[in-house]
Amino acid sequence: MKSSRIVGLGHYVPKNIVKNEDLEKIIDTNNEWIIERTGIEERRWFDPENDTVSNMATKAAKMALERAKTDVSEVDFIVFATITPDYFFPGSGVLMQRELGLQGIGALDIRNACSGFIYALSIADQFIKTGMYKAVLVVGAEIQSSAIDKSTAGRSSAVIFADGAGAAVLKASEPAEGGILSTHLHADGDFAEELYVKDPGSSRTVRLSQELIEGPTFHLTMNGNAVFKHAVVRFSKVIAEALAANNLSAEDIDLLVPHQANLRISNYVQKQLNMPDEKVFNNIMHYGNTTAASIPIALSEAWEQGKIKEGDLICLAAFGSGFTWASALIRW
Repeated sequence: MKSSRIVGLGHYVPKNIVKNEDLEKIIDTNNEWIIERTGIEERRWFDPENDTVSNMATKAAKMALERAKTDVSEVDFIVFATITPDYFFPGSGVLMQRELGLQGIGALDIRNACSGFIYALSIADQFIKTGMYKAVLVVGAEIQSSAIDKSTAGRSSAVIFADGAGAAVLKASEPAEGGILSTHLHADGDFAEELYVKDPGSSRTVRLSQELIEGPTFHLTMNGNAVFKHAVVRFSKVIAEALAANNLSAEDIDLLVPHQANLRISNYVQKQLNMPDEKVFNNIMHYGNTTAASIPIALSEAWEQGKIKEGDLICLAAFGSGFTWASALIRW
């Protein structure tokens, strides 16, 4: 059986930098409160004149392909993770496919929010291991700034969520060459309404009305305390699950790349695993929470900065809406 190996990484973030001081002008908040609660100093919000979910993903994908020294024509399949597609349907996967000139190959969109990239990575891994595909493009991309409630009432989420895209090229390789060792996916729908956007939903007699638009259900609803309490437990357990499945320990991890949800969550998990700072990669301070895009953006930056080397053991972990949570262990 073949192994699936990440051979190229890329990312794209909008040019529009929104600092905490900028939010102070429109929301009753302040820089110190935001940093204390989230660790975020600035984030990127899209430019409506230039950025879409699909074209941001395309830019990230082109960077990943170039770094992988892979021609776009070699790509057999696309797995696109997003909860903020350009259209209600079709998914953004086919839109990126069109921009890349890959008409004809399969494009799969998945909606697993903050865990989306690891879910997408796992799907691509299975396709490659079974021999169905030899090269798969895995993408996470989001535009959330257009949907968040940018008022004092919505400040707990408005200061966190942001926009961007990240991509990885996976190719079939021999197991001895390294690759994805295992992925671990979980969900618990009992907590679906603790972090969700209710409308526009199909199970309403009227999907869209002025009353709905003006109401709270069009914006993100988040029970921050519940999310934090579940996240710190699920993160640690799903990382331990991955390590146990491969007869490894936390000491064996060369770099942990957690979903960039909240710096307090990452720090808590780091402390639980007794990992030094140099073995945990965080960039939430610069980009905020970009949901499905956060792990591939972080991976791409970590690789750029020389923090990922051949033979390293890389651990990815995520938790988010659903609730869903996931991990992956990769021998680089």
